Amino acid sequence: RFHCVHGTNVRPPPSCTRATRVESFANGLCFPPPPLAPGQIFLVEIEEKELGWCGHLRVGLTAHDPQSLEVVPEYSLPDLVNMGDTWVFAITRSHNRITVDGEEARARAPPWEPFLLIEQVRIPRDTLVGRSSPPRYSHILDDLYKTNALPATPPPSRIGVLYAPQPDGTADMPPPINGEDMGPSARRLPTSRPPPPVVDVFASTKSVRVIPVEPPPSPLLSALPMTPPCSLPVPSLQTLCRLVIQNPPLHRLAIDGLDLPPPLKSFCKHE
Repeated sequence: RFHCVHGTNVRPPPSCTRATRVESFANGLCFPPPPLAPGQIFLVEIEEKELGWCGHLRVGLTAHDPQSLEVVPEYSLPDLVNMGDTWVFAITRSHNRITVDGEEARARAPPWEPFLLIEQVRIPRDTLVGRSSPPRYSHILDDLYKTNALPATPPPSRIGVLYAPQPDGTADMPPPINGEDMGPSARRLPTSRPPPPVVDVFASTKSVRVIPVEPPPSPLLSALPMTPPCSLPVPSLQTLCRLVIQNPPLHRLAIDGLDLPPPLKSFCKHE
């Protein structure tokens, strides 16, 4: 959920799972409250665009507590970034990947693979890819998304932020965009205190909503120090139900033919 502190042009609904900019093109900062744990992803879906503005959604991480801000900055770039301890990037066609000299291009998994592997974290690809709702050309959009033929920011694109610790004691910020690992957009983040996400509903992006993601156990979890069972992440009852319904795997359109309540169908289709 988004924090109660936000930009002056943002109007969140009572559930605080959506954020809409109601006027102008700026003052759209939103702060999801909890910091990201290693291997945890924060994911938003672009729900609505607004014509007439130049620029796109901006996402990232910031160490600033929104309640400590005297005034919420008008822009994430450059205002919030200039305050320090903030790493934000704008969603563009090039995706702002940061490379290191001598670094080899990372091999990308085929778009039909069911899981996306990012920094030893396996995430269901269906969760990371926005889909149209039947009958709005869903069969066409599914094929286009599988080949990553669409740009990064049309609705219902999904943009994520991941906090990934590295062997050198720092962390990278790789953003999955529509189910594709684009490589890190920021490097050498401190690991002493994982920063919470920040979302800037900027310019042509008018409305976004939070997508819950519960990744399956990964090698990253097994590498962490042993903790009491009560503190280990466990799937929710909703997620367990979805896994049962989708075993064997069903095409998302086939789920519509099942005798299930509509909200459960939407959840099973990662909508």
